[in-house]
Formats: sequence, C-alpha cells, structure tokens
Amino acid sequence: MATTTRSTCPYCGVGCGVLIEHQGGHITGVRGDPEHPANFGRLCSKGSTLHLSARPELAQATRLLHPQWRSARGQPPQAMAWEPALDLAASRIASTVRQHGPDAVGVYVSGQLLTEDYYVFNKLVKGVLGSNQIDSNSRLCMSSAVVGYKRTLGADAPPPCYEDLELAQTLFIVGSNTAWAHPVLFRRIEDARAARPDLRLIVADPRRTDTAACADLHLALQPGTDVALLHGLLHIMLQEGWVDRAYIAAHTSGFEALEAIVRAHTPAHTARLCGLQQADLLTAARWLAGLDAPAPAGTPAAAASAATAPVFSGRDGRRRRPTLSLYCQGLNQSSNGSANNAALIHLHLATGQIGQAGAGPFSLTGQPNAMGGREVGAMANLLSAHRDLANPAHRAEVAQLWGLPSVPEQAGRSAVEMFQAAAEGAVKVLWIVCTNPAQSLPDQSMVRGALERAEFVIVQEAFAHTATTAYADLLLPAATWGEKEGTVTNSERCISRVRRAVPAPLHPDHAQDGPRPDWVIARDLAQRLEALLHPQPGAQRRIHFDYPTPEAVWNEHRQSTCGRDLDISGLSYALLERAGPQQWPLPKGQSRGLKRLYADGRFPTADGKARFAALAYRPPHETCDAAYPLALNTGRLRDQWHGMSRTGLLGRLFGHAPEPVLQMHPQDMARSNLADGALVSVQSARGRIVLPLQACAELGPGQVFLPMHWGSDCLGGRTLAGQPLLGVNALSSPAYCPASKQPELKHAAVRVEPVELPWTLLALAWLPEYEAAQTRAWLSEQLRQFDFATCVPFGRHEEQGRTGVLLRAASLQAPAAALLDAVAARLGLNTPDTLCYRDPQRAQVRALRLLRPSPDSEPRLEALLLAGDVRSAAWLKTLLLDESPVLSSGQQLLRPSAAAPLASAAMPTSRNRQVCACLNVSEQAITLHLASSPGSASQRLAHLQSTLQCGTQCGSCIPQLKRLLQAVAAPAMGSETQIA
Repeated sequence: MATTTRSTCPYCGVGCGVLIEHQGGHITGVRGDPEHPANFGRLCSKGSTLHLSARPELAQATRLLHPQWRSARGQPPQAMAWEPALDLAASRIASTVRQHGPDAVGVYVSGQLLTEDYYVFNKLVKGVLGSNQIDSNSRLCMSSAVVGYKRTLGADAPPPCYEDLELAQTLFIVGSNTAWAHPVLFRRIEDARAARPDLRLIVADPRRTDTAACADLHLALQPGTDVALLHGLLHIMLQEGWVDRAYIAAHTSGFEALEAIVRAHTPAHTARLCGLQQADLLTAARWLAGLDAPAPAGTPAAAASAATAPVFSGRDGRRRRPTLSLYCQGLNQSSNGSANNAALIHLHLATGQIGQAGAGPFSLTGQPNAMGGREVGAMANLLSAHRDLANPAHRAEVAQLWGLPSVPEQAGRSAVEMFQAAAEGAVKVLWIVCTNPAQSLPDQSMVRGALERAEFVIVQEAFAHTATTAYADLLLPAATWGEKEGTVTNSERCISRVRRAVPAPLHPDHAQDGPRPDWVIARDLAQRLEALLHPQPGAQRRIHFDYPTPEAVWNEHRQSTCGRDLDISGLSYALLERAGPQQWPLPKGQSRGLKRLYADGRFPTADGKARFAALAYRPPHETCDAAYPLALNTGRLRDQWHGMSRTGLLGRLFGHAPEPVLQMHPQDMARSNLADGALVSVQSARGRIVLPLQACAELGPGQVFLPMHWGSDCLGGRTLAGQPLLGVNALSSPAYCPASKQPELKHAAVRVEPVELPWTLLALAWLPEYEAAQTRAWLSEQLRQFDFATCVPFGRHEEQGRTGVLLRAASLQAPAAALLDAVAARLGLNTPDTLCYRDPQRAQVRALRLLRPSPDSEPRLEALLLAGDVRSAAWLKTLLLDESPVLSSGQQLLRPSAAAPLASAAMPTSRNRQVCACLNVSEQAITLHLASSPGSASQRLAHLQSTLQCGTQCGSCIPQLKRLLQAVAAPAMGSETQIA
C-alpha cells in the first residue's frame, strides 16, 4: 500500500514543500505540495526527480552505508562498526585538544543540515571543545548577505516575503539568474507579470541570462562594479529629489557620510565604470524610486493592473509604488560582498521602500537551510539566536542556557581560513559534515594540501564517492533526504518540517551499522567527548546532550530565541503539524508569524534606527592584466545543484548541459583564433584546467563563464608534471570580503589558450543502473590518466534501471593499451559479440556492441569506444543516444568516416540541444514548430505547450522558450496556418 509523507525539498533556499510517495520502505515518487506556501505544488526539474536519486539500486552503488576507516592514507577503506568508529573519532579529537588545544580541531558543516543537526554541532564545538572553530559552507553562500543586513538593518533577517513578488511594481534582480537558480520563484514572477503587464523587471548581470532576457531593462554591468552601479543609482535619486528625506531623518542614521561618497558617482562616471548607458541608469533609478506613473491612465496595461497595483504613502507624503530587490551570489561571492549588499539596501532605506507590501531588499538563499544554521549560530563568528559573539551579555546568556560557566569569546576561523590553517599545520583534525570542500572551496590546490596535511580527517557524508571522501581517515554514514526528521528555514524566514518517509538504506553485510541522522552522530560524539575532556566537571558545568528526539533539540533551540528578533517561543512541532509552515518571528501569544519586518520603521539597533554604511567602491581583488586578460565568472546550471553529489546521479539532468564547456564571446574567440568546440587551457594564478570552448554572445567581451558544478570527479586531466587537474575551483581565488570572509568565487583573472592534444577518445555505453554508478566512480578515478578527460551520465531511463555513461578524453600521446582495455571492459566492450578494430601502431581502437531489444527487432547500438580516430563520433554518438535502429553492417559502422553509411542515411548527424528536461523536447523540435506557428507571442507559447508539452511540468524551460519565440519569426497568418 503506497503512503504519502509531507516534507521539504533538499535543494535551494526556496524551501518547496514535497509529497513523498513510498511503499515497502522505498521512495517511489515525489510531487509538489499544493498546500505549501513556498511553491503551491510546483517543483523544478531537480525537485521533481528527487525520487529517482533515491532508487534502491542507486543507493547501493552510491551511498555510504556503514562506517569505514583507512589504516593508511591512499588505502581502500575498511568496514567498521558504529561503536568503535565513534570511539576512534572521540579519541583522536580529544587527544588533539589535550596536546594542541581546541583550536587545532576544525569542524566544517553545511547549509544542507537540518536546524536540529546544526544546533547539536554548534553546542558540541562551543560548549564541549571550548572553541569557535566551526564554520559552514554557508560562508560561501550567504555570509555577505548576513553582514549586509546586520550593518544596515541591525539583524540578519530578510524583511519581505514571497507574497511581495506579486505585489511589487518594480522587481530589481541583481546578481542572480533566478530563472535557473530559483526557478519556482521565477514561475511566480512570470505569473505576476502575466496578471499585471505593467510590473517592471530590471536585471543587473554581466551576462544575458535567461533571467536577463526576460527583463524590461537589462543592466549588463562590468564584473565587480556592483557598488559603483548602486552608488550611481543613489546619486541620481538624490539629484532628482526622489529620496524620502523625511524617512531618512526619522528612521535612519549615517546618511550624510554616505551622501558624500555617492556624490562622486555621477551618471557619466558610473556609466563609464560599469560599461552602461546613462539613459538606462536614469530609467532604472526612476523605476526603483517608485514615484513615476507606471502606465498612462486608460491604457490596457493600466486597466489590467489597476485593481492590484499597490501604492503606499512615504514618510514625506508622496505616493510610491513598491520596489522589491532580489539578489544572490553575484553580490555575495565578492571581495566586496558585504558592501554590495549594503549598497543595495541603501536604495530601499533612502526611498522608504522597506516594510511595505511589495517592497524591500530580499536575499535569495542558496541552500535549503543556510538560514537555520545562521539562526542557531553555527558559524565561527556567530552565537545562538542572532547573538553577537563580541557581546559579553550575549555570551553569558548562551552559557547559562547550556549549563556552562562561559563560552569562548574569540571568533574562530572562517571556511577558507580553516583550510589554510590546516595546510599550514595549525589545524590537526578536520571534521567535515555534509559538504564537499574538495570540490566547492576556492584554490583547490591549497584545499587538497590541507586535507593531505591534516593528521586526521573525519568525513560525515551520505554519498560515498564525493571528491572529499577520498581524503577521509574515518567515514561516518549519514541519513539524507527522505530518511530524517527536523526543520529547515527558507529565504522568507519560513520554518518547515522535514519528515522521514523511509529508513536509510542498509548494506546487506552491515545491516546493524547503517546511516544515522547527523544530529544523532553529533550527540553521541558529544557525549563521548564530554566524558573524555571533562571527566570531573565542576558544579557550574551542567551541559548535556541527552536528546531522545530531534524535537527535544529543537525545543532547546526555541528556548534560546526568547526575546530575540527571531523569537519563536510561540511555535512548536505540534503547531507546524497542525497549521503548516510558519514564518518567524512568532513569539508566545501569537498564532501566526510576521510576514514583513520593519513596517513600523523601528529596527533592532541600539537607537531603533537603520544605518547607512559609508562604504566606497573597490574593484575586485584580482584585476585582469596582460598575463590574465579575461574575467572568469562562475554560476549555476539550470538542472544541476552545487557539487552534483545527488543531481549528478541522474542522466536526464544532463540533457540541457551535457558536458563541461567554457563559454567565451565570439569576438574574443576570433581575436585569439579559437574555434568553437576546440580544447583550451584556462589558467589563473592558482591553477589550470582543460576543457572545450563554446561561443556565447550572451557574455560581454573580455569575459568567460564556467559553471560552478564541474569538479574533478567529472572534469579532470593532468598537468605536464603529471599532477591531476582539479576542476573549476582550481582557478578560483581565496580572496574574501574582509567583513563577511565570503570568498570571491564569482571573479578570477584568467587566460585562455589553445591546446593541441592529437590523440582523442570517446566512449559511451548504456548500463544497468548499479553498474553505471560503479563504472562512473571508477572512471572518475582514471581521469588523471589523460591530459584532458570528462565523465558524465546521460539518458532518461532511470525508471527502467538503465543509465548511460560517457567518457571523453584527449592526450598528447596515447595512453597504455591496458588502460583502454580496462575502460572497454567497464563499458561492456569485452564480450564475444563486441565488434572491434585495432591498429596498435596508430594507437587506434574502434569497438561497438549491438543489442536487439527483442528477437524480431532491429539491433541498436549499446556501447562504443573510439580511440585515436574519432571522425565517426558525431553520428555514432547520436545513433546510441537516440537508440535508433542500426541499418548498417558492422563493417560499415567500424569505418572511420565523418559521414554516416548510406544504409543509415535516415540517421541525424548531430544531436540537438535539449530544452525541456521533463519531457525531453529539443531546441530543434521547438524551432521547427515555431516556424509554422503564427499569432502573438502568448498564442504561440500556448500552442507550443499544448502540442509539444514543453514547459508544462516544472516550467524551468519557459524563459528559454520565450527566447526562442523572439528568435524564430512567426509566419504570416493564413487560412492554412490558423491556430486551432
């Protein structure tokens, strides 16, 4: 009998509700929860495939299913029971603390932990170990937003809510490709614009992303000039008299110092610095101020929105239309990240655009529970419930709650600092929880050095084959989505329940030692460490970890919030069960949380006023020069998430972006004589990678773009010295914002040069799901045997237990024949029915395996390997991917020809780019349909969706569909082309 359990999606910070369908202890399906206020039933391409990533066969191949330890570095891990594993971890941590002090232990946690997990880890490090040496990968995501809020508004609390997306008159998206990074929110934006055609969208982004392509005004600023742009907009508002001087006087302080700084940012100066038009700056400033009439009275746009367009009266008595700003990593991941955030908030304070329906600065959280981690204070510079580490009274409150005489006052090391200290030998033990620093941290050469030098590395993880697990001395298996209980907080301060639908998967030989919830692992280690480090506690030491349930942990967290800005003393698990997700604050005596903050103009500062921060514009830490002339930008792909430890398991999520590529403007390619598809070397001051080049006119000249997801497990190779290439973050800079210590992952100076690697390889195979996952893990370890290599999954047959694996490689010289034989064997190309051609002198191999799905059907290409001569790669790859019938003889298929055999003339010679991941609709199919589809843009889109169904499921492809609508002209309306 199938059962449905309500829970929350484990991906981005939108916090979508999901309905998990499960039967017999296995997850069988997932749907959006129509009652959840974050998504009302919608899911993106990632969330809608969650159940496929939890398939039992896949779990057995990819999950960490029992504790393991290595007797020596580089050796295969050995199985271990839970009790000795916990004893070993506690012993090594305790001995390190005794010998080197508590600062020699670094605990690195994750925004993917639940609030209850976070709370126990924070209490363990600060209460038992007696240090603040805990930080989170949220440092890479939201710490600049935290500092921006605290500097200006007094507390780390986003003022608006999701409902404001429908109520704003102007939306200002800065440094966020929302259409890809937060697609469910972008669906709400699309709905709001459809309901109110005069709702205006401004996007500030160096790239013309899918988000920017939908904008009424795209400000394609130069990388790293965000503060200059925002100061320039404030200058115009001051010059034109568009600020609310009465609001500034009554509710803020420090404006005079900021006014002196922005005076220099004239429209001409700002336009020159940012690479923008002065007219666009004036338009943007006018729209953001909200004083102009958005549509002339009597026009269709005015009539359509008259009933819903909100207006508020400013403190100066003028009527304004609300502006909502949305921002993410483009502002945060910068050496000026906290200044970027403050400069944006300044625009809202200067115009009174805060605390009103449809108005305010709204940071979009990157991870599902980065907010929860900030709430419990699980970072190196934070204390529980938004308390200030430097405040003695706040430290005393936490100490009293935890039953301690005191808590440490010295801030710990941030994420980058922690690994730098480990690389230098100051941190002896690293405990890494639910995150993958060997993929995600900048300056991977330094990070790998830190992992190698640390004397003991504990990795607590759900997945067995992340880049970081290879460095672990001790591996602790953790439960993950669908298997654990707790809470998360999303971007709008809304707390949702995460519920256990099924037990964690078990290894058949170690069923008693399966994965455990993270809070349980931390609790059990905390109890051991307390006994080892404080065997005779004094009367003032009453700290405990006797939590029987996650609810008991959460209740203590709730107690810590009493009287604070995030007070949830009126909330309970029971209320969450009864009434659903709730926003904070929700103090005792209230029945619902507060939608918007600061409506009364009072802020959580000493004088109750918001503060302007007088911060000048500074260029990025690393400037482009003759040696490194190009600005590298990184960002998200539509269908992938972070290091891809979960999304990277599913071939269907690679349809939109099948393999790693570096994007470059065509003008720069022509100037450097670089061809589309050619291999290039990308070099920064820290490292180098090799990958194919792709022309992209959506970038500005002088810029290149590389997705953040491509780590060394899927993009590799080796240096001339034989050292492995380390993925995208081999290039990125460890420079960080001095206030937030968030690294500048969005900008690095690089050079791009052609690479001549004459020997090439392409191998693909359809494999059973378990075998495919194991093969990918093995192939990932072999990438360093080539000068360039990439390994990714493909296909859409997860429900049938079938997945594709692709390996592409190139080298200056052919590798050993034994390596090619091993690759062929892994792909099932060592069977008697394999068709094979070998030329050892030319280092050429061509191997194919055909399979008949049924006795009376035509054979299909099941696996192929082409090495040394890959001229036939394009049509053979298409033949395999499309699973087309093979009409040619084996001899014809083995010929090294760029043209398909005549007998197979019906085969396509190239595979078209996928647009719709849900229904596998290609760009070619959409373009052909639009070429014969007349009518208005909305009519053509509706007809496209009704015919091909693209964009009717998760909707993530709708922005791209709209771009194609603009690119493909509609035919003249005639009787033979009328839309039904």
